[in-house]
Amino acid sequence: MRQKLNLITLGVKNFKKSLDFYEKGLGWKKSDKSMDDLALFQLGGIVLALHPLKDLAADATLNYHASEFYGLTISHNTHSEQEVDEIMKQVASTGGTIVKPAQKVYWGGYSGYFKDLDGYLFEVAYNPFWDMDANDNLLL
Repeated sequence: MRQKLNLITLGVKNFKKSLDFYEKGLGWKKSDKSMDDLALFQLGGIVLALHPLKDLAADATLNYHASEFYGLTISHNTHSEQEVDEIMKQVASTGGTIVKPAQKVYWGGYSGYFKDLDGYLFEVAYNPFWDMDANDNLLL
């Protein structure tokens, strides 16, 4: 398998409410390739999709079981600590749940965590040790 991910799909309990959170709350623009029950967001070299949870579980032939922590985070890296604070404030005002307020962290950066409306965990981080290119791709 190539070392590449193309698409991450999040199963959402209330499609319209979740779509509103991503579009209005986070300010993301939905692709015109989106459909009635599939929202697609181009995120640089990867696409994030929202799809009704019951349909996604059925497609995977699994039963959904809620968890406080899935063992997975989705991270958004910023250019400054101030940008982390601005995003966390925006998320809190649009229905996201702040799990860990932004703060200096053990690895030398600055980050916080929030959950979206379906409990998916996002980290918003500034890492002074990593650079980003002109397209905001991490340079490792």
